[in-house]
Amino acid sequence: MLVAVAVCPCPPLLVPAVAAGAASELDEARTACSDALGVLAASRPDRLVVVGPGGEGEPVWFPAGSGGSFAGYGVDLTVRLGDGPGGERPLPAPLAVAGWLLEHTDWADAPIEGLAVGESLEAARCAGTGRELAASAERVALLVMGDGSACRNVKAPGYLDERAEPFDAAVGRALGAADPEALLALDAERARELRAAGRAPWQVLAGAAEGAGLAGRLLYEDAPYGVGYFVAAWS
Repeated sequence: MLVAVAVCPCPPLLVPAVAAGAASELDEARTACSDALGVLAASRPDRLVVVGPGGEGEPVWFPAGSGGSFAGYGVDLTVRLGDGPGGERPLPAPLAVAGWLLEHTDWADAPIEGLAVGESLEAARCAGTGRELAASAERVALLVMGDGSACRNVKAPGYLDERAEPFDAAVGRALGAADPEALLALDAERARELRAAGRAPWQVLAGAAEGAGLAGRLLYEDAPYGVGYFVAAWS
């Protein structure tokens, strides 16, 4: 059963060593992420699964202890998803950011595993994966990584798209209200056009949260660098 959720953005810039001199620009987002992770810890889960974007095909599992690196961003920094033997696959960047967040908050409350879901995974498959996660243990918590549109202004990675702000506003409302149906209603093609990497992970969350009766709080919403970032906690 799903007992708690933390939703966080996943840009590598969230890691201060990667952001370097610009690290302070995301201080508020980091604080909100720490608060959301505190909600997870308070829920006393048996299992924590980090869900984030990655790959194009079927969902890919990363066992406890899986490692990732920020070497691709010019930083000699490695992270792990808790303790365990790990696996041969390195963590995709969004899951590595989650690993940093968990290490930064000294997570020691439950075993951690990772799940990367591809941009092309349809909503029904995402929701089904979420239902399986929720049924996998008596007390399941999710850390869901994902960004909103990358088209909020002319300096954004996807330039300015007038559809971006309404799309992000709908995401913020759904996350703040802990509304699975609204998350499932997000259009996959529109999300792809707007470069919203969080669509598939959020729809996994929607499936996991069906019938859980969780309440939500939106802790942070902004669009630095022209990309929509959200932090929310459900419990």
